[in-house]
Amino acid sequence: MRPHAVSILGTGLIAEFYTMALHGQRGVDRVAVCYSRSEERGRAFSARWGIPEHTTSMQAAIQHPSTDVVIVALPNHLHEEAVAAVAKVGKAVLCTKPLGRTAAEAKRMLDMVEQAGIFAGYLEDLCYTPKTLKAIRSVHDGAIGEVTWVRSREAHPGPHSAWFWDGRLTGGGVIVDLGCHCIEIIRSFAGKGNRPVEVLCTADTLVHPIDDEDNAIALIRFESGTIGQFEVSWTFRGGMDLRDEVAGTRGTIWLNHFLRTGFEMYTAGGGMGYVAEKVEAATGWVFPVGDEVAELGYIDMFTDMFRCLDEGATPRETFYDGYIVNAVMDACYRSVRDRAWAPVECDWRGPITPRIVSRVDSHNGHIIVKRELLPDGREKLILKDPHTGDFSDRVIAAG
Repeated sequence: MRPHAVSILGTGLIAEFYTMALHGQRGVDRVAVCYSRSEERGRAFSARWGIPEHTTSMQAAIQHPSTDVVIVALPNHLHEEAVAAVAKVGKAVLCTKPLGRTAAEAKRMLDMVEQAGIFAGYLEDLCYTPKTLKAIRSVHDGAIGEVTWVRSREAHPGPHSAWFWDGRLTGGGVIVDLGCHCIEIIRSFAGKGNRPVEVLCTADTLVHPIDDEDNAIALIRFESGTIGQFEVSWTFRGGMDLRDEVAGTRGTIWLNHFLRTGFEMYTAGGGMGYVAEKVEAATGWVFPVGDEVAELGYIDMFTDMFRCLDEGATPRETFYDGYIVNAVMDACYRSVRDRAWAPVECDWRGPITPRIVSRVDSHNGHIIVKRELLPDGREKLILKDPHTGDFSDRVIAAG
């Protein structure tokens, strides 16, 4: 494990979380220089985190002779410019979500890093939360059988910075901001090699005086038949609602990452201070998060990125993953526009995924559709006659 010196581009909230994780996780990787367009913000950020240098020149931060990794923690419209500059100097690059504003923009960035032959990681932190990583392992180990349905929800009162609200800079509204998280969480459970085929999405602007959507719901159909569902909102009150559900042929997983996590507190004094990201009040019933940086996945994310960089391996989240996410979001916007299912248009590199197949059991020549246990211990079978298609039920004595 060798130490890495980092140039971080940006000094906003996400840069705060990234630096907090970097300076606290492996203990060897440090931010050596930060870039901000504002001299004042750059100086303050450097002082807060003990960063030796700051600059108002993006090129100077990228080309800094003492750093070997560049983290892009900038607004969406600046990602392509920054990645192009990093690829030109040949350093490793880690880019925040979403990779691009569109799939075309993301594909250009993917091509840049591949042609330059540099390490590139997609910083999708919510795929690295401890609960998610353990749940993904369980699914891949077959604990719930074939995955049939994945639901991911992220909702909160809206972003912290002004640029997030301007679709000209971001590429869209809540779908681009939060949908990208949910899509990649869904892919992680459905299988990265399971091609997203088409999308049905509805979106609207219900509360905020903006031009882009502040609420959306989408269905994603995968090649295997798995259905993904995401719900995103910038109008949810009460903190940040992060929940995932995974249903399989032999089991179910429920995850609640930020609300009702087992840490509940009532305070009338208001001396709580900061509770957790997106929480709007510090009195009454509050739900603190024990270790926000860990629970949001930042520590495991950077551990994976730097371990893979050291070992010459591929990280869990790559620029290709970011590109596929952008392609799904593009399909969401086409679906909203056309009020119909929209195909996911992408340069797919994965395999062909077969349809979900469940084991079929039989009883006396009839197909067993369902088994259930009755209160008295007897078993009831729902049966289908394979010749006539007729359904019947039969009760089997206990024991």
